Amino acid sequence: MPFPKPLTPIDDGRTILGRSLDLIHSEFGPRAVNIVVGFQSERIVEAFPTERYIYNEQYDQTNTSKSLLRALRAVPSKDGVIWFNGDVVFDETLLARVSHFLMEEQSFVAVNTSSVADEEVKYTVDEYGFIDKLSKTVPVKDALGEAVGINYVSPRNKLALMHNLNKVGNQDYFERGIELAITTGDSNYLPVDISGFGMGAMEVDFQEDLERTNIALRGVTG
Repeated sequence: MPFPKPLTPIDDGRTILGRSLDLIHSEFGPRAVNIVVGFQSERIVEAFPTERYIYNEQYDQTNTSKSLLRALRAVPSKDGVIWFNGDVVFDETLLARVSHFLMEEQSFVAVNTSSVADEEVKYTVDEYGFIDKLSKTVPVKDALGEAVGINYVSPRNKLALMHNLNKVGNQDYFERGIELAITTGDSNYLPVDISGFGMGAMEVDFQEDLERTNIALRGVTG
């Protein structure tokens, strides 16, 4: 791909990141958005010069755990954080539907229960309905669904997440930090099923993903 995935054009004339920013600002107002950049960062900054940026200069040596850690460190301790993977296209109603979790300061992981693929981040829950396992290594036969790359950490859970993101390996995904925080009893995260929220959320990795996403967008807006 000749450009960062968030700059992938979609059929409505925007890019993946451009559409996400429009929806985020529409729901939450003109508050600052922190965008963690690394690969070809100058192209993203040029496309969206008014946003705030956090540069991960070790982007080619680290995974999402360390990028998220940088983002959390940049936010005041009293604030919770909702974050989005940069290659995810989500339904335009999703933010309004999950906003009460933010107001109630309930940490969550958005999930899709309509499909479970072996290579995806999968989850299970405990007896109270909170997530207890969250990783790609969860067996498909045990998994209840898969994470879609939209998550929220409350102010009371943020320090524990930062501590565990700092502990995990450079190549770990941020979900490993969440799982460790849960395992140590420091945090609880609800799985929020967005399967029925219009198009839900779709990750764009390949051309066929983009084609499916554009079809879904046409179905939602048509």
